[in-house]
Amino acid sequence: MLTHHDRILLAKKGISEKEIKAQLKCFEEGFPFLKLKAAASVEHGIACFSVAEENSYIENWKKYTTGSHSIVKFVPASGAASRMFKDLFAFLDADRMEPKTSFELQFFDKIANFAFFSELNEVCLKNEKKSIAELLQEKQYRVVVSNLLDEKGLNYGALPKGLLLFHSDGKTARTSLEEHLVEAARYAVNSEQTATLHFTVSAEHRALFEQKVKEVIDRYKKLFSIDFSISFSEQKPTTDTIAVDLENQPLHIEDTLLFRPGGHGALLENLNDIAADVVFIKNIDNVVPDRLKEETVRYKQVLAGLLVTLQKQCFQYLNLLDKGSYTEKELQEMTLFLENQLFVRNAVLPTQDVATRVAILRKKLNRPIRVCGMVKNVGEPGGGPFWVYAKDGSVSLHILESSQIDRSNEVDKQMFTQGTHFNPVDLVCGLRDYKGAPFHLPDYVDRSTGFISYKSKNGKNLKALELPGLWNGAMSDWNTIFVEVPLATFNPVKTINDLLREQHQY
Repeated sequence: MLTHHDRILLAKKGISEKEIKAQLKCFEEGFPFLKLKAAASVEHGIACFSVAEENSYIENWKKYTTGSHSIVKFVPASGAASRMFKDLFAFLDADRMEPKTSFELQFFDKIANFAFFSELNEVCLKNEKKSIAELLQEKQYRVVVSNLLDEKGLNYGALPKGLLLFHSDGKTARTSLEEHLVEAARYAVNSEQTATLHFTVSAEHRALFEQKVKEVIDRYKKLFSIDFSISFSEQKPTTDTIAVDLENQPLHIEDTLLFRPGGHGALLENLNDIAADVVFIKNIDNVVPDRLKEETVRYKQVLAGLLVTLQKQCFQYLNLLDKGSYTEKELQEMTLFLENQLFVRNAVLPTQDVATRVAILRKKLNRPIRVCGMVKNVGEPGGGPFWVYAKDGSVSLHILESSQIDRSNEVDKQMFTQGTHFNPVDLVCGLRDYKGAPFHLPDYVDRSTGFISYKSKNGKNLKALELPGLWNGAMSDWNTIFVEVPLATFNPVKTINDLLREQHQY
């Protein structure tokens, strides 16, 4: 099945033949749907705190940051932003010279409101010897778009989101990367007054990211009177997955075995390399200008404060189990904590003997832990919070994507469509155990939660395999807590015109 040339490629990527066979088996057998109990809600599984409770967690977090703890902000920032501009690319390809669609009309009508307007105007003056206003007056709309997207201009059609100018106060414009620096300075500074950030980037853009940091870092050090430690990594070749034809046979393009990136679940390997006690995870495009940051900062501190509060209690219970001097009352207390604070139900049963209960408590308490912000569902595509049955019969909280739900099952379909909340990728994670050792995160992945999609390459139809998603199956065996956060903390930028929304304007 594999040629000598194929084996050389596998060795170069660091992928074993055993792994390839496992991936091919996934194509043959597919992935099972998860067994749902219910959608999570504020009545059932999503915490909603009073102001006093929020303030208490914020104080817990501030106290934690004064200790000798490592804190990292982890930002997935790979890939070009070309999908943001698909409507503008379509305009360039259209057989007309003037804007017609509502998207195009809005873009040109509000063009001066974009943070990149000044830079775009400068390149138009340089390349066309005319300002944007002059070009629009002459109805040279395509010329303006070309100067925005093409290499001769700002090259936004090929740049990653992290390097696009998102916000401007009229004096200074910031990229989304810079907005993450500002956020980190507000809630993720350690006792040594350092904000540590890690961005996952693509190889083709890494040098551009590093250059941008060099250009701006002194400004933010001075602004916040702190230091920054910023690092980058790329998706590992070992996480690439094989592509197959429609008969599930390995696909070769020009005699070379075709591999594809394994999706955002591949970034678990990058996260596993982060040596930190607490890690914040947030997507590169979910940022706001300074006037709206207070709410974001507040709820990040709430989530982090809850995390370290729960983690401290887990550690105390695990140390007590190690000593072996626990009472029946204390075992019952641990069980209630597991059920009501960590939302793991039916794991420990009263009919089980003491040794069995202790073993289960030890296993369930000694896991990576994450606190996830959840916003009310306003029709955004993507995953949501659910109660899910585990293989051991226990029930716990998970973030699921639509592909993991059997929508031919009317009950499950109804749970999915009537869910009240949405996953905005707003996570705070505890990555060390009660003895201070880092968890080996690949040990907590549910390998049966991948996804198969249909693509094409060089005119050939193919099937591609995505690994369990980073905040889905890759964190399946974590302790998971959901907290309702305001919708104002979720402001993703999926298209260029999203930057015209009130939340992204000063």
